[in-house]
Amino acid sequence: MGPATGTVVEFDDHKGYGVVRSDDGEDHFFHCTAVADGTRTIAVGTRVSFDVVAGRRGRWEAADLRPT
Repeated sequence: MGPATGTVVEFDDHKGYGVVRSDDGEDHFFHCTAVADGTRTIAVGTRVSFDVVAGRRGRWEAADLRPT
C-alpha cells in the first residue's frame, strides 16, 4: 500500500496545524512539521500525497505531506 492522496482542507499558520481530507473522505490532522519540504506551511486546497501514521494522542495523523 502506497501513500494516500487528498486535499488540505484546513491550515492555521499561527497554530501550526491543519487537516487533510483523503480521497476516500477521511480527515487526518497534521502538524506543520509534517510538511515534507520543511517550509512548515501549506495552502488550503493543495493536493497532496501523505502517509497515515499513529499520532501521539491515539488518532491517525497525516505525515510527510508532499504536493502532487
